[in-house]
Amino acid sequence: MASPPRYSPTTPDRECKLPPPSAPAGEYRPGKLSWGTLARALGCFRLSIPHTRLLATLDPLALDREPPPQLSPEKQQVPEKLIWGDQEPLSKIPFKILSGHEHAVSTCHFCVDDTKLLSGSHDCTVKLWDAADGSVVRDFEHRPKAPVVECSITADSSRVIAASYDKTVRAWDLETGKLLWKVRYDTFIVSCKFSPDGKYVVSGFDMDHGICIMDAENITTISVIKDHHTRSITSCCFDPDSQRVASVSLDRCIKIWDVTSQATLLTITKAHSNAISNCCFTFSGHFLCTSSWDKNLKIWNVHTGEFRNSGACVTLMQGHEGSVSSCHFARDSSFLISGGFDRTVAIWDVAEGYRKLSLKGHNDWVMDVAISNNKKWILSASKDRTMRLWNIEEIDQIPLVIKYKKAMGLKVKQCERCDRPFSIFKSDTSEMFTQCVFCRIDTRGLPAETSSSSSSDRENSPPPPGRSEDD
Repeated sequence: MASPPRYSPTTPDRECKLPPPSAPAGEYRPGKLSWGTLARALGCFRLSIPHTRLLATLDPLALDREPPPQLSPEKQQVPEKLIWGDQEPLSKIPFKILSGHEHAVSTCHFCVDDTKLLSGSHDCTVKLWDAADGSVVRDFEHRPKAPVVECSITADSSRVIAASYDKTVRAWDLETGKLLWKVRYDTFIVSCKFSPDGKYVVSGFDMDHGICIMDAENITTISVIKDHHTRSITSCCFDPDSQRVASVSLDRCIKIWDVTSQATLLTITKAHSNAISNCCFTFSGHFLCTSSWDKNLKIWNVHTGEFRNSGACVTLMQGHEGSVSSCHFARDSSFLISGGFDRTVAIWDVAEGYRKLSLKGHNDWVMDVAISNNKKWILSASKDRTMRLWNIEEIDQIPLVIKYKKAMGLKVKQCERCDRPFSIFKSDTSEMFTQCVFCRIDTRGLPAETSSSSSSDRENSPPPPGRSEDD
């Protein structure tokens, strides 16, 4: 596989010219900010501009309480050694605080076999961290000129991309830190993700309510879906096969787009009672989790568009006191984590849909969360300018978790089909519970034609044609 072209000062930036909207030309004003962008950039984030405090009432996520005080530089200095969390007495989880950003940390990831961490911030930087000692390994140069809203990394940890409010998506080589390419759009980008195979990049638009799928190798546009939603996109992501793109929006709608057929496969309207903030697939690709400002998370069967009130497809409630901002599945889908405006990270038992534990300690909104591949660590990024690395390796031995399980009458079994651990009620002796809930649903309801195609078929199929425009 050929590497993307290297960036040099003499190489012009790629510019993506989007087709004009369906509205009359006289009504289209590219320079006008949408309410979604204004609320996020000024109301929700409250950047370092004194007068933006006047916009606090525009914050759609605000809870009925005073905003947390801003930390002074002196109070942000913490030792790098492992310390105990400030959770409830029976739920102590060791964690490490990572300080180095000068503003809200908006996005975080594990990479390089869980030995490195990636973060993006409203201080216009993208940083690579050492997971062992919490030190900053690299500040990626040719940095954006506006707040970074999201980062993504290839599965092999070779390339990094970042979307910024300066209307650009940038890509770097992770090992060398060199800028590979930069694509400039004529609209605001609020989300960007690599496909799992590293071939594509999907970006979500604010004012145009659409998504753009780009060939990450040739830096060409494959498709631009204008007005995919009726309001601003909040998040988008690829499925594990790199062939479908899920997108969620302020319009409370979920859409699944097929890259090959260039068509919308599924639309779920009014999926939540408030704006949907984030989405993520399970590693089987059969289920999608969505988080919302309505304080809930939901798990959906993407083949039927349904969720259930028990088992895997549940409405996850009573876990956050405020809006939920982010969600992420463990690799084996045994548990799910979420971050919220209530400053906590919730760990959910997926099979039973209950909260195993709530991690407290951040001083402001938890904006993003991530899980290590070995499931031993959780990473959380916060508006309080820090990240926290939580050690959950011994979570099932924590007294409070054991207390919850006993109170609910749960016991842990091993799935006979996929070997995943799952919880069942001790009083339930039915034979159907020899399999985890995902395997039970797969065997009951999924038609053969919806199964994931082989990776070899994906490799042999040519990518759709694309195009790009130079400055």
